[in-house]
Amino acid sequence: MEWRALGTAFGLVFLAELGDKTQLTTLLLAARYRAPAAVFAGAALALVSSSLLGVALGAFLAARLPGSLLRVAAGAAFVLLGAFLLLERR
Repeated sequence: MEWRALGTAFGLVFLAELGDKTQLTTLLLAARYRAPAAVFAGAALALVSSSLLGVALGAFLAARLPGSLLRVAAGAAFVLLGAFLLLERR
């Protein structure tokens, strides 16, 4: 087990998810349905599924592309997404 990778992934995803739309949505769903266990199970399954897709795609790309290109592409994707979100609000 790569403990450093596990800890880094946990910390970054945990911090990234705090206070975002996903957390607010699960809060509202738990309040609406008054079924916190079911909402937790559904949200956890969704996060695990989306993480699985991200890991699979990352492993696929890492086997085919150099790390420097992946870092630049990821950075560009974040910048473009940020710009899109800023322009969308106007």
